Amino acid sequence: MAATKTATPWGPADLVEELTVRQQAGERRFASVVQLLETARGERLVRFAYTTDGVARRGPVTLRARDIEKLRALLLQHPALAEALDLQRGG
Repeated sequence: MAATKTATPWGPADLVEELTVRQQAGERRFASVVQLLETARGERLVRFAYTTDGVARRGPVTLRARDIEKLRALLLQHPALAEALDLQRGG
């Protein structure tokens, strides 16, 4: 993935990894996006967003149980994001 700069409340950050969980509610199709970002100081940030028509939106991200399963499967292909989220801890 090519380095992409993005703005955060902590300043600019590089996009390290990104995954997309495709979702549907009735006839509506949308997706949740999980991004691993890294600041110039090396701090890693995880950002959740949702998209409609390919445009990222602000607001709450809602995942159903089956969407969480999709997220877990996608994390197998995104090891840095998986490490940052550490969903196995405490399990």
